[in-house]
Amino acid sequence: MDENLIYLDTYLLQQDMRVRMPKSILENLSLEKGKSKFKIYYDKINTQLILRVVEDEED
Repeated sequence: MDENLIYLDTYLLQQDMRVRMPKSILENLSLEKGKSKFKIYYDKINTQLILRVVEDEED
């Protein structure tokens, strides 16, 4: 396991494909509900989904 990773919580994938985010990400990443965006990546080698906060709005 990568020692830079911090475990936050475990959630089930919901029927409509949503995944709930832990409330702690709001404080740790300075995000805003309904405004912050993520880029989603798939790491095929490690079978991981990676969410990265979009810093600047891209056109």
